[in-house]
Amino acid sequence: MEEGYIAKHLSRKAEDYLEAILNVTLEKGYARTKDVADQLGSAPSSVVEMFRKLDSLGLVEYRRYEGVVFRPEGRKIAEVIKYRHDTLKKFLLLIGVPDKVAEQDACFMEHELNPETVRRIRLFLEAMDDDSSFRQQIQQEISRRILDK
Repeated sequence: MEEGYIAKHLSRKAEDYLEAILNVTLEKGYARTKDVADQLGSAPSSVVEMFRKLDSLGLVEYRRYEGVVFRPEGRKIAEVIKYRHDTLKKFLLLIGVPDKVAEQDACFMEHELNPETVRRIRLFLEAMDDDSSFRQQIQQEISRRILDK
């Protein structure tokens, strides 16, 4: 995974749409306007507008009344964004951030952090996965410090 790859010409909003399209596609096998609107809490008209923009950029193919399908470049970008999001959310959950807050913060951070920072966080998480006793020790220490405050 090229975790550092993000298209510089895309806005945060466009990246969020690509990620939502990927999430819906992974869940249902396709992405329709209503499904993406529900995931993002957006109006269907706004979703159609962004579908058209992403289509014009060559990232998706918008099919009226059917939704969108990825073009290769769009899928690649969406997978990188999702990878960044999943990495950051997993890290935040590891250090005891509540799920809802971790989700919101990961959404913000995925656009802002340097790719090298995300890569290092992913390596840290992999080390934690390799040594569950170390992970448990870290989590217990964080919990202890929270209770001491």
